[in-house]
Amino acid sequence: MGRWKPDARGRLAQAALELFVERGYESTTVADIAARAGVTERTFFRHFADKREVLFGDPVEYNGVFTDAVAAAPADASPLDAAALALRAAGKWFEGRHPYARRRAAVIAAHPALQEREQVKRLHLTEAIAAALVARGTGEAAAALTAELTSVAFHQAFTRWVTADEESDLGDLAVGVLDELRALAC
Repeated sequence: MGRWKPDARGRLAQAALELFVERGYESTTVADIAARAGVTERTFFRHFADKREVLFGDPVEYNGVFTDAVAAAPADASPLDAAALALRAAGKWFEGRHPYARRRAAVIAAHPALQEREQVKRLHLTEAIAAALVARGTGEAAAALTAELTSVAFHQAFTRWVTADEESDLGDLAVGVLDELRALAC
């Protein structure tokens, strides 16, 4: 394999996406991904359980972007205002990731097993946001509803964002969708 290079996890994710686009998801093996990234299969499995997981990043880091923003919201912020801060934080986290996110979304859209995994990721995010809201003192029912709305707003905004030709401010887009949801409730 040669001399050690940093960021094996990132290189594996990039290599996997390139190969999935070039060869197709089914035709790409873990060995192919590891070789493209310049690591061993053993290194791949230190970072990911299987080739499906390589597209889904670190859930703790991802969910933490949202939950840290909810926790940091001013004490007098309503649950939806705290959610809007989380959406803005997520938008910042995705800055510069538009080309990768577009290609990743296309790969996921073409494979039901990956779509299912994406839904599980979204469910875990919703649960994490609800827990963060409860930790702020929001009642469980209100926290669950707010978390669902936040997840829906982010999903809808993300879909619009990845289908756009050029990168825009995902946070603004997501808060705009949350505002659309608020307006529908009135």
